[in-house]
Amino acid sequence: MADFPFNDKDKIKLYGFNNLTKTLSFNIYDICYAKSVREQQDYLKYIDDVYNSDRLTKILCDVTEMIGAYVLNISKQDYEPQGASVTVLISEEKLTENELDMSSNIRMVPGKNSLAGHLDKSHLTVHTYPEYHPDNSIATFRVDIDVSTCGQITPLKSLDYLIASFDSDIITIDYRVRGFTRDEKGKKLFIDHDITSIQDYINNETLERYDAVDINVYQANIFHTKMMIKEITLQNYLFNTDTYELAPKRRLEINDAIKREMIEIFSGMNIF
Repeated sequence: MADFPFNDKDKIKLYGFNNLTKTLSFNIYDICYAKSVREQQDYLKYIDDVYNSDRLTKILCDVTEMIGAYVLNISKQDYEPQGASVTVLISEEKLTENELDMSSNIRMVPGKNSLAGHLDKSHLTVHTYPEYHPDNSIATFRVDIDVSTCGQITPLKSLDYLIASFDSDIITIDYRVRGFTRDEKGKKLFIDHDITSIQDYINNETLERYDAVDINVYQANIFHTKMMIKEITLQNYLFNTDTYELAPKRRLEINDAIKREMIEIFSGMNIF
């Protein structure tokens, strides 16, 4: 794994504020076999209970602390019939108690214009998308997380934690650095750290569990990685069913159906 940027000894001497915006988009799919419509509906209810807005809020707050930022505002919502969303506004610098409105569960910065402009570039969001079709025994659960920061803090530090926080069968990660900042001599800097691949910021033990593919546009500071779990343990994908309840032929059919679903999501196309 690569050393993370922004150690004090490695900091580039800048003129003024670091205007670079670093955005990490993290998307995962969890696959499940549920043999009936009722079981599929029960699976979605289970997912909604496990990954409700309170659980997602904790995950985003953990990420905020992990990347060295501070929570300014939290907005969360559970949806009907399913799904949840959370948005967390963050700051690179910690605010004093006088600068925070602590009268409610939502933490806001009152009348601080210099920070208001900062907030629209520093945020974390998460949205969940459970789905199934009655003609298919495979149900899926998708999570989209966006971590956008400006200044010295980097969202790349949160990758291992995010992967471990969900049952991640398929993972799609996009990382982009936008804008520019200047060094003390006025030279423009369009990126302030070394990166050749998002995989450099994922633990090797995690990478060994996945097949991973990169599509990078280095001249535009755009990085893209897709990952698919290598080994399928069938019991981990069965909802309210034990492997030993199934005949060997049926196990193979289900295993093939799960693998096909993963390949289609990973490749972005249907397999006929």
